[in-house]
Amino acid sequence: MKVNNLNELLVHELKDLYDAEHQLVAALPKLAEAANNAKLAEAFRNHLEQTEEHVTRLAAVFRECGEEPDRETCKAMKGLIDEADRIRKLDTDDPDVLDAALISAAQRVEHYEIAAYGTLKVWAATAGLDGAVQLLSETLLEEKAADEKLTEIAESGVNREAEGREDAEPVTTTVRHRSSNASRARKPARSPRPTKAR
Repeated sequence: MKVNNLNELLVHELKDLYDAEHQLVAALPKLAEAANNAKLAEAFRNHLEQTEEHVTRLAAVFRECGEEPDRETCKAMKGLIDEADRIRKLDTDDPDVLDAALISAAQRVEHYEIAAYGTLKVWAATAGLDGAVQLLSETLLEEKAADEKLTEIAESGVNREAEGREDAEPVTTTVRHRSSNASRARKPARSPRPTKAR
């Protein structure tokens, strides 16, 4: 397909994302069934409902662009789902290890979607498609929330249980910037400069 301007690029990528969401609708029930942690299984089921709504929203975005909804195979999502399917069949005797792997696979999907929706939102804004911007923004927020929920489930127990550390403190993955004082505290102390003899 030849793409000559940003509007055509937007429609082209919409078709890709529309297919990606359809693929995810088919994949999420399998992830929910494979999950052992009740909160994780519930998160997958809840996100399935959201993803079905995302499909509906994308159809509305097409119409905002003056196009009919259409799909082009999203090879990136196909690869991510193939990877998730491989992880779902992981050979392990520890259900917590499987849950940790499922979270990893699901978050890769979420990060892909966050990038895709963020880009489409900017392109729609550039094209002056305010209705499309609103729809894409709603879904982008939900994708970010889904990713944060998966992180919360991992940190609140799944990862520690997979490590066999049920009574350990939660391990957070939030990156915090060191204060300048903390940075200085970690630097090796300098030797005092020799004073000059007078």
